[in-house]
Amino acid sequence: MTKVAASILSADFANLHKDCTRLLEAGADVMHFDVMDGHFVPNISYGAPVLTCLHAALPDVFYDVHLMISDPARYAQDFAAAGANLINFHIEAVPNHVGQTIAAVRETGCLVGLTISPSTPPQAVFPYLDELDLVLVMGVEPGFGGQKFIPTTVSRVAAIKAECNRRGVSPRIEVDGGINTETASLCAQAGASVLVMGSAFFKAQDRTALAKQVRAL
Repeated sequence: MTKVAASILSADFANLHKDCTRLLEAGADVMHFDVMDGHFVPNISYGAPVLTCLHAALPDVFYDVHLMISDPARYAQDFAAAGANLINFHIEAVPNHVGQTIAAVRETGCLVGLTISPSTPPQAVFPYLDELDLVLVMGVEPGFGGQKFIPTTVSRVAAIKAECNRRGVSPRIEVDGGINTETASLCAQAGASVLVMGSAFFKAQDRTALAKQVRAL
């Protein structure tokens, strides 16, 4: 079954608890928490204090924290303490310290995800596949929600899935950015098993039907 990760980046932050509750009731499996620092990406979102509050309100939710920041190891413990279950960081942020950053996240007790942006070849994650719980393939340039899906994402997912199969490892493959019913199907067929939905989920007339459709892929 494909998991639906709801991106809170598209939420109404004046009603964050209510919005997240509605998404969970509609069938979201995971809350995807995008953290941007205005340095690694040209946007600023929110930090660990927001996750602390959300986790206190919804403690039984699985929180997938996507760190689009320049120094993920420095802040990993803060997000773990705030309630993160899995921490994703970008390979482009720490190209010479990937192994050390994986270890730093692992030390917090969280699951570890490694993220690649559209310009990064999928082969960049191959050396780390046996150390990861998840690989996140960006379907858009990181930094802003509501962007159009980049078609080459599908072949990048397929390449990572093929390498996982060849080596006998099984990290989940997640896709974030531009996911709707059409692109969700393409990504699932290529090997993705977690799909992040932001704008499409929040704007759907029937969120429950949309989640059910995606989870059945």
